[in-house]
Amino acid sequence: MQKPLLAVLLASAFCSLNASAADLIQVYQQALANDATFASARASAAAGRERINQGRAGLLPTVGITGSMIKNDREDSPWNEGAVVGRDPVTGVETRVLGGGSNLRTSQWSLALTQPLFRWANWETYQQSKLQQAVAEAQFAQAQQDLITRVAQAYFDVLAAQDKLESTRAQKTAVTEQLASAKRNFEVGTQTITDTHEAQAAYDLVIAQEFAAVNDLDNKRNALQAIIGTEPATLAPLKSGITLNAPSPANVDPWVSSAENQNYGVTVSQLQVELAKREISRTRAGHYPTLDLVAGRTRTQVHGQAAASGIGTNNSIGVQYSVPIFSGFSVTSRVRETIALEDKARNDLEANRRQAALLARQSYLGVNSGMAQVKALEAAEVSSQSALESNKLGYQVGVRINIDVLNAQRQLYQTRTDLSRARYDTILNGLRLKAAAGSLRESDLAAVNNLLEK
Repeated sequence: MQKPLLAVLLASAFCSLNASAADLIQVYQQALANDATFASARASAAAGRERINQGRAGLLPTVGITGSMIKNDREDSPWNEGAVVGRDPVTGVETRVLGGGSNLRTSQWSLALTQPLFRWANWETYQQSKLQQAVAEAQFAQAQQDLITRVAQAYFDVLAAQDKLESTRAQKTAVTEQLASAKRNFEVGTQTITDTHEAQAAYDLVIAQEFAAVNDLDNKRNALQAIIGTEPATLAPLKSGITLNAPSPANVDPWVSSAENQNYGVTVSQLQVELAKREISRTRAGHYPTLDLVAGRTRTQVHGQAAASGIGTNNSIGVQYSVPIFSGFSVTSRVRETIALEDKARNDLEANRRQAALLARQSYLGVNSGMAQVKALEAAEVSSQSALESNKLGYQVGVRINIDVLNAQRQLYQTRTDLSRARYDTILNGLRLKAAAGSLRESDLAAVNNLLEK
């Protein structure tokens, strides 16, 4: 009764482990919600969407109200102010009475409106704001593609580290068995101490490799955790015997052409060139006159003992112009500066085009060479397995020595590790190829997710 119960418990635990395994899409959704780099890009895009509103403001009227309330108390001096009521006929000294004072309260408000009629710099600023918003959107799209590739890279790095650790532990188990066999054969006198030493050296080496593999797996999981914000769950592995598809189209030229024209980095550079052109025109506007429509209304109310007490209102409307004559050559210097910056933007555009084309070629070659490498390693795995079995049989009948078996084991497990890494790299290069061409979408990640165990 114990064995069936144990089998049920183990099967239940295995099913529970598989049920809790996270696939690539689930990890990507976690990254969308928690990745700080992507959150920064999202906030930057939201800020960039306000550029048009800010640029348009320079073309719209500005209206403002100013006002004041002032209280003025004045007391007249009896010797300097007031009316003369008498004069001494002998001395001539005048006698005055207090002339009084004033208690004035003045309130005033003004409403002013200014509507630009011709301000070329403001118009160019508005056109630049459209380009700046387009830059923000292109940069956000680039951040979305980067998140897809970063998540996929981190995900498959963890799988590769797991494969390496599993292969190392399987190799340790095999080497342990070989070491025990060598010791038994030495004790019965059928083998020399050399076989034991070779097996012990192989065992010590695989122990060191296991420590390194454990550390590498921890590092890869930590790298994934930095993206998704939480400790990653068990990850779904690739299905066994999957078939990787070649790039479509199968020619590199369409990919390169798409990268040179649709890559988001190239798009940003193209917009930067247009911005630089507009900046030249905006700077030259420093030589141009400006013309505004101005209108205003002022109301003044005075209370107190003064002849001017009362309410006064003034309305005005007209045009106001300004003509720059000389500014110390500052505008001319800024124009030369913006022309140089436009030349820089053009060269940056060309550099980004070449870099995008290079990435497309490298990724395309990476996919094709990866598929060929996977096919070769699959054949090598079969051959290595056969070689190991032959060496084990030869060791048992005495035609092979212990080191032959150890080398065959090492070759088999290394081939398996290289095969899994080649599969991951081929998939990643396919994603990088589409990213270089500016066509990477979440649906491409879903297609990769279909290659995982459910």
